[in-house]
Amino acid sequence: MLLNFLIRNKHVIIYGISLAILLFVMRWLQLRLIIFNHAFEIYIAVIALIFTGLGIWLALKLTKPKVEIKVVEQVVERVHQVENTSEFKLNETALIESGLSKRELEVLELMATGLSNQEIALKLFVSLNTIKTHSSKVFEKLDVKRRTQAVEKAKRLSLIP
Repeated sequence: MLLNFLIRNKHVIIYGISLAILLFVMRWLQLRLIIFNHAFEIYIAVIALIFTGLGIWLALKLTKPKVEIKVVEQVVERVHQVENTSEFKLNETALIESGLSKRELEVLELMATGLSNQEIALKLFVSLNTIKTHSSKVFEKLDVKRRTQAVEKAKRLSLIP
C-alpha cells in the first residue's frame, strides 16, 4: 500500500525534495554572503562577548570575600555570684587613699550598674558636663582609662559592691 502511494505521487515527492534542496542551497549561500560581507563586525562582536565574559568573571573573583567565617558554638559556663549588698563592707582605707568624694563614689556605683553618662545625670539631677567631670576625676584618681577598668578596680578595692 505504501509502495502504491509512492508510485502514484512520485512526481510530487520528487518536486518537493528538489525544492527543499534548492531552499537549503539558497540559505547556505545567503549565510556565506552575510559572513563575508560582515566579517569584521562579527569578529568585533565575538571579541566583545569574550571580554565581557572575562570582565564579569574577574569582577566576581575580586569582589568575593577572602575571609571565611566559621561559626563555632560552645557552651560557656558562667558562675553567678549572688551579691548581697548587706554583706558588702566599704573599704574605708582604700576610699581615703584613692581620694574619691562621696559624689564621685556615687557616680562610680551608677557606672557599675551600666548606666550611660546621660542616664546618670538624669538620676542625680545634674548636668551631663558635671557627670563627665566626675567620671574623668574618677578615672584619674583610680589611674584607669575606661569605665570598665574603673569598675573592675573599684570592685577589687571593695569601693563598690
